[in-house]
Amino acid sequence: MSRPLALRLTAVALLLGACGSTPAASTADPGTPQPGGTLRFAVSSDQGCVDPQQVGSNDTIFSLRQVVDSLTDQDPASGELRPWLATSWESNADATAYTFTLREGVTFSDGTPLDAEAVKANFDAVADLGPRGSLPKGYLAGYVGTTVESPSRFTVTFEKPNVQFLQGTSTHSLGILSPATVATGDDERCASVIGSGPFVIESYTRDESIVLTKRTGYAWGSSLWDSPGEARLDRVEFQIVPESGVRVGSLQSGEVDAIGNIAQQDEALLSAAGVQLLGRANPGIPFGISFNQATPLGGDPAVREAVSLAIDRAEVVATVYSSQTKAATSALASTTPGYADQSALLAFDPARAGAVLDAAGWLPGPDGIRARGGTPLTLELTWYSNSPANRATVELLQQQVRRVGIDLQLREKPISESQPTQQSGDFVASWGNLTRADPDILRSQFSTAGNNYYRLSPGPLDTLLAEQAAQPDPAARAATVVQVQQVLLEGHHTVPVVELTTVLGVAADVQGVLFDASSRIQLHDAWKVQP
Repeated sequence: MSRPLALRLTAVALLLGACGSTPAASTADPGTPQPGGTLRFAVSSDQGCVDPQQVGSNDTIFSLRQVVDSLTDQDPASGELRPWLATSWESNADATAYTFTLREGVTFSDGTPLDAEAVKANFDAVADLGPRGSLPKGYLAGYVGTTVESPSRFTVTFEKPNVQFLQGTSTHSLGILSPATVATGDDERCASVIGSGPFVIESYTRDESIVLTKRTGYAWGSSLWDSPGEARLDRVEFQIVPESGVRVGSLQSGEVDAIGNIAQQDEALLSAAGVQLLGRANPGIPFGISFNQATPLGGDPAVREAVSLAIDRAEVVATVYSSQTKAATSALASTTPGYADQSALLAFDPARAGAVLDAAGWLPGPDGIRARGGTPLTLELTWYSNSPANRATVELLQQQVRRVGIDLQLREKPISESQPTQQSGDFVASWGNLTRADPDILRSQFSTAGNNYYRLSPGPLDTLLAEQAAQPDPAARAATVVQVQQVLLEGHHTVPVVELTTVLGVAADVQGVLFDASSRIQLHDAWKVQP
């Protein structure tokens, strides 16, 4: 076996530019952490599922991250992988096999042991997940099987090198569920799951609430956490509150202790009220437009290029987003390992956009909308109502691209329909993002060998995406990831617009709310100052 990949992944993270630090909750000394109490957290949406292996929306992940433990954890400051359920791990020379040693004595909340057989059951079942399971499927690409050597030792094998798998073991998507949960169907898992984490699900009411209670007897956890053992809070209530103004008012009045999706206009108001604004840029794929290239307009390179050139990213950020938000400058967010600044390929140039469309035969009509062969340039953009910023953003994009003659029609859908919509191909263009602290997120979205939701044609991009996933040398992988970003942007396969920054409003008496490497929250160490 080669040296432990914890060390090798540290080198990758440092070389490629790992994520930023986890923010402190307050500069004032709040005193000694106190156990007990209920944290009430208002989020804007519900994905309609409580299975961590089947969700990708941050609003839902916030609660489910507390329910499952992962094999590893990723340091948000350095990118280094650290022990959690696994106390150690190593790989063979070509990264086709990974051997883990598990912490002993861990149990699921139903009392069954979390051993090597339980991990094997989880990984074996991932391939059978439906469209909601695209993230864990990507992390286990090329999975051959898991060999159990003892209750605390097992080896995961792949048919070809899979460098990104180890980082995947730190995510909620590969959080370990009980064998009883894994044995049920997708929809049953979406209604209820059993994990080994510091909290358990007490109740779930779709589009209303997810209520968590402290796991009594929890005696393990990530090596990155401040305190071992049970969580400090007794209870966490996640309330689904779609209206931004209602969430802000509830925080100001003390009805809730924390809120997500802070709007730009609320920052000063909340700060003046003594609310902590905790923020961290999300790694992964920025918010932007991607195209179904099996459709006539999505498959038209001139249309894709013109859309990119017509977008004023600086105006979008200044008009819609919080002060901590950045315009996108590549196909990866700037906090992602492997990011390379590709600003030159994302210029705002309306005149050039018009010239590109002219050359492709899309000529202005009397109403300013371009047409070709009698067909107007009407492009439908599907977007999801899981963030108040989404509506404001796509409406501004609609105005911007109209100036070059593109009629952007907006189709709103609930976030619960995002994966079925992508799976079916029932869209022309789609607005969205995806968070992951590893550049392989690009392969999971744009390789034709995978889900291929955007219906790209096989080509050189596939080769590059496969190469970076199989390259154990950090420098070589970094160089390939740069090429991937260039090819994606030169072909306008995706049009990045803005980097998602997770900003939370947290009451002054709440401490210890931390971000993980993927900018999702971790509540094990959270506590409330008691009156």
